[in-house]
Amino acid sequence: MPIFHAKPFVQIISMLHTDIFILGAGPAGVATALKLSYLGIPCVIADKAVFPRDKVCGDAISGKVTTLLNRLDPEILARFHASPFHVDVWGIRFLAPNESLLDIPFKSQQDRSVQNAPGYVCRRMDFDNFLIEELKQRKDVQFFENTAVTKYERQGDYWMLSNDDGSFQVKAKLLIVADGAYSRFARQIGGLEKDNAHYAAAVRAYYSNVKELSQEGFIELHFIKSIIPGYFWIFPLPNGGANVGLGMRSDIVAKKQVNLKESLAEIIANHPKIAPRFAEAELEGKVIGYGLPLGSKKRVISGEGYMLVGDAGHLVDPLTGEGIGNAFYSGFIAAEQAQACLQEKNFSADFLRAYDVRVARVLGSEMKISYRLQRFVSFPWIANAMGYIISRNQKVIEVLSNIYTDFEVRLKLTKPFFWLKMYLGLDRKPNSK
Repeated sequence: MPIFHAKPFVQIISMLHTDIFILGAGPAGVATALKLSYLGIPCVIADKAVFPRDKVCGDAISGKVTTLLNRLDPEILARFHASPFHVDVWGIRFLAPNESLLDIPFKSQQDRSVQNAPGYVCRRMDFDNFLIEELKQRKDVQFFENTAVTKYERQGDYWMLSNDDGSFQVKAKLLIVADGAYSRFARQIGGLEKDNAHYAAAVRAYYSNVKELSQEGFIELHFIKSIIPGYFWIFPLPNGGANVGLGMRSDIVAKKQVNLKESLAEIIANHPKIAPRFAEAELEGKVIGYGLPLGSKKRVISGEGYMLVGDAGHLVDPLTGEGIGNAFYSGFIAAEQAQACLQEKNFSADFLRAYDVRVARVLGSEMKISYRLQRFVSFPWIANAMGYIISRNQKVIEVLSNIYTDFEVRLKLTKPFFWLKMYLGLDRKPNSK
């Protein structure tokens, strides 16, 4: 009897034709799709994941996100504020290398009754799924999850895209790449190679029952001598949880041969200020590592028929490691550039260079300042001196209360003369805080 080998069945869908295809449905991709929808422009978006899904992150969300959501549609922002899955952020608690603690409240915390918080902490599983649910309400957005687009080829004036077996195929005039820090397109087509001096490595863990979490809505950044120029963080989450992690620039990790998971465990187990707070804490799941492509190096983030947004475009803040706000901004800018491309019927690299120019104008200066601050506090003695000056001068605390929302404040902090002036003007009586 002859033996027949059955061929695997592959269902081929008809070729999708779209002006705009978005690769990846994280915050950058969804922000782009939502903005396009509100501009009246249809698009197709696909992601390899099935939502809700976890995403390794510090879970901090800057006020940029809520500002842009409010501009897009105040009702979306209202739904976010009404959700139970986020914690409002009203300040930062710093631990200097000499173990002195300093609280910096944000200016707007005085008006909590009438203002929204300047920032938030929210598990990415919850926040990203919130965005996906908003996306699903848009009738002009075709969303495909569990769809890993692995092949992309430029054919004339179009991009041809498909998954491995060809069951999903798209022909698009413009490709917006939003598939994150490990984007294969960004490396292979965009030429954005990893540069350890402008890249960070981090580990993140979820804990319950961490003691002494801020009741005032403060996130914690700990500049511990053994890990500078990196930092250890504790970000409070709903229901008494905490996102706990450690990040450091990748070239420093390589040079010092740092094992971030071991360093995290060492701090939690033995640091005199931190260990007692974790005495009864329980680890939820595993400690997971991830990469952060920093925006501290100028890069070309567009080309013939494509734009790179969010982490795929290496737009993470070099100081804080926060990337969601910049992902949103780049997504909105990309959507408006896409609108211009459609109006002019021009998807050339030369025309798309306007996207790079605008991203540099909106985000570039801020990231330069963050990079300067990152280097400024990379020495323990500088961090200790700054903490000493701040803790004894109410004027400095008032200045720093605007650091989260005011670009000019961050610029001041990079200037040694500012610190010298604050030092010479120290109050003789220590601040009562």
